[in-house]
Amino acid sequence: MNALRDVQVLGWVLVALAVAQLVPAGCAVWWGEPALPYLASAIAAGVTGLPVVFASRPTHQQIRIRDGFVIATGSWLVASVFGALPFITTGALGPVDALFEAVSGFTTTASSVIPSVEALPRALVLWRAMTQWLGGMGVLVVAVALLPFLGIGGMQLFSSGDSHVTSDPSRPRFAETASRLFRVYLSLTVLAFALLMVAGLGSYDAFCHALTSVSTGGFSTRDGSVGSFGSAAVEWVMVAMMFLGAASFVIHDRVVIGRARGLMGDGEFRYYAGTLVVASGVLAWVLSGLDGDARPESGLVRQAVFHAVSMMSGTGYHTTDFERWGGLAQLVLLLLMVLGGMSGSTTGGIKSLRLLVGLRALRDSFTPLLHPHAVRRVKYAGRIVSDEVISAIWAFFTAYFLIVAAAAALVATAGYDLVTSVSAAFSLTANVGPALGAVGPSHGFADLPAYVKLGLSACMVAGRLDVFTLLVLLQRRFWRG
Repeated sequence: MNALRDVQVLGWVLVALAVAQLVPAGCAVWWGEPALPYLASAIAAGVTGLPVVFASRPTHQQIRIRDGFVIATGSWLVASVFGALPFITTGALGPVDALFEAVSGFTTTASSVIPSVEALPRALVLWRAMTQWLGGMGVLVVAVALLPFLGIGGMQLFSSGDSHVTSDPSRPRFAETASRLFRVYLSLTVLAFALLMVAGLGSYDAFCHALTSVSTGGFSTRDGSVGSFGSAAVEWVMVAMMFLGAASFVIHDRVVIGRARGLMGDGEFRYYAGTLVVASGVLAWVLSGLDGDARPESGLVRQAVFHAVSMMSGTGYHTTDFERWGGLAQLVLLLLMVLGGMSGSTTGGIKSLRLLVGLRALRDSFTPLLHPHAVRRVKYAGRIVSDEVISAIWAFFTAYFLIVAAAAALVATAGYDLVTSVSAAFSLTANVGPALGAVGPSHGFADLPAYVKLGLSACMVAGRLDVFTLLVLLQRRFWRG
């Protein structure tokens, strides 16, 4: 393991964070708000990061597999700790709540402990949105350029099929891959901003929501989330951007270079889009049968599609309190949270690719029972999937649901009911945000005890890093080797 190189990279993460915090500081001056809290946070991150960068002098720059685990996990941890400082220095939140909010931001989870976002300084709300945008870019680098290299949970199966994309950090074209991803990510953000402006939002709301929709983060500038705007046009724009954010950025890259002809030939994309169509249809059917205040006054199909995309993409926006929709609708939304979008995107959950291969492996497991001498191999994209990859996928499922069970038990120790405990565990591990019961879209996470918030923060990081990236660091063998 190249420890000095790992430390140096984490130092650069802090330097980048310090530069990013100058943005809300400048906006605070422009808006007539105190800028000192953000400057103090930026100085703290810079003063910590710069000496680390210059003091760490690795003998070589190579990044090996073990270094990938350390850098991925360490980046989210240091970003969350120093990213929490503006919430503390402005006096908005205490240390535990600030850490929870920052972790939620950088993991692109829409869970919040802030009672009223509209009561916060605008610069702090901007920083809150920026944490999700920065976290989303980090997710792309990890998902497309690192996890396949590390072989996490079967993600070695994920391949762009394009020679210009590489997932080996030791190769020079790794930087080119990250650069291409950033250009696509930035382009989608600019597109989202422009469309939201056209839809009628002001520049401030449009910019913040552009940051949190493309990153599938879900933080809003309003207490009632996107529903506060009361605009069908805004909601449809959000649907489009959430859908794109949860689709593979490798596919976006193909579209940019004019290779979109085989889009519908991608099995994972067909599964992702098909699941959303079916789920939206079920939700629309459920909503059409509701009575009284629970039934939407207008835009029944729009609300069904909006919440289906929001939950499956892991964004967590809402336009209404979907807890009033009944048990079937809540079950559909919960399942969508767990499934997540495509691999190689900013979404959370177990990812469509894993489930698709897992289901095919389950189907083929019946073949020996019916035809003992038959040999049938699981295939994806025309290639045979190795037993090693299938075992890694099932191991991921096991670890993922064990973490969900542990998180649910943790919430239950604080006296919460089964629905609240289980939905909170699924939602935060899948990096969605709003759940059901006492942590539904109209409640939030502010009332949870401090130890539960810290435990759920760990779950958000674990889910964001596809579980194994974090768990492997807890193994003694990792540090001995």
